[in-house]
Formats: sequence, C-alpha cells, structure tokens
Amino acid sequence: MKMFLTILFTFALLFSSSQASVQDFCVADLSLSDTPSGYPCKKPSTVTVDAFVFSGLGVAGNTSNLIKAAVTPAFVAQFPGVNGLGLSMARLDLAVDGVIPLHTHPGASEVLIVIQGTICAGFISSSANVVYFKTLNKGDIMVFPQGLLHFQFNSGKIPALAFASFSSPNPGLQITDFALFANDLPTELVVKVTFLDFAQVKKLKAVLGGTN
Repeated sequence: MKMFLTILFTFALLFSSSQASVQDFCVADLSLSDTPSGYPCKKPSTVTVDAFVFSGLGVAGNTSNLIKAAVTPAFVAQFPGVNGLGLSMARLDLAVDGVIPLHTHPGASEVLIVIQGTICAGFISSSANVVYFKTLNKGDIMVFPQGLLHFQFNSGKIPALAFASFSSPNPGLQITDFALFANDLPTELVVKVTFLDFAQVKKLKAVLGGTN
C-alpha cells in the first residue's frame, strides 16, 4: 500500500509539473522579427484582453481600385492573439464585377463563407490542373486546399461580402498577375515563360506598375 501511494504521489507531481509547463497562449510580440514557427511571445504579464479582440472585420473595405475588391486581414500582424493558434480570418468585399485574381496561400488552407451576394469561386489542382469552381450564394461555404491557385469574383448584380478562415495565423499570399507583371522581371523573360507576346506583357506591366 505504501509503495502504491508513493507511485501515485510521484505521478501526481509529474502530472502537475507537465501541466504547469503548458503555455495557454503566445501573443505575438510584433516588435520582434517573425520566425518559421511564428512571432516570439509577449510576456503574459504584459498581455491584455485587447490582444484577443479584433474589430476590423466589421468595416467594409474600399473597392475603388483596379480589381474592384478589398481584403481586410485579421492575420497575426493585425491580430496578435492568433499567434501560434493555427488560425486567422479575413473579410472580402467585392463590388459588382470585383475579382480576387488567381493567387495562392503557401501557408494555409482556406474556408470561405458567403454572407451577401453571389460569388463564383474555384481552385486548380496541382497534379492534373483540374479546375473545381462553383457559383456560391449566401450561406454557401467552399474550401481551398493549401497552396493551390484559386480565385473569387462577384458574378452577381449587387456587392458581395464573404469571410474567410485560414489554417494559419500567417497564411501568406502570392497573386499570380502581380508576381509576373508588377515587378522588374524583364519583359523578355516574361514573354518566354508565359507565351504572351511582347506588347501584351508591356501592357500588363504598365497596368500593374511593373518595370523592365
């Protein structure tokens, strides 16, 4: 009996110690550099409830731009409380004919829910370039697997609103058109790798702010 109680007491101490080492949260210290595993943690004694609340998704984004769309992120840079939790969100506002061009999130899968309007959304598989797309209405949800090219555009006659959830506090973003035409990649190289002609590439670079 004595040995049993000793073992039980030892187990209780080990369990208590392991529980004590568990960290409830890791609010991002944005004054330090991001790392592959996320931002370093703020000291818990300096954290307030404001780190766990983000109010920006209640405000419509400005769609007066080239793509007639706006994305309001609640990623770790805007919402430090999601650091280390494996999630984040964003708001999508699309005016009539608004579009979120082909893009990828290298670090996360995405789930989109339509709140208002009609959105045509889809993604392209990496193995066989199969396209999966569908017109989504209010209440519809679509998932976009991590790293795959995908898009959304307003296919209706009224402004559209959607919210997206991501499986990472920092999903990353690369828009294909901007990657090709909004930088200093030489036009001759873009022509070679896209099969577009010189004039088309120059036109797209002029529209998106690219050079060379």
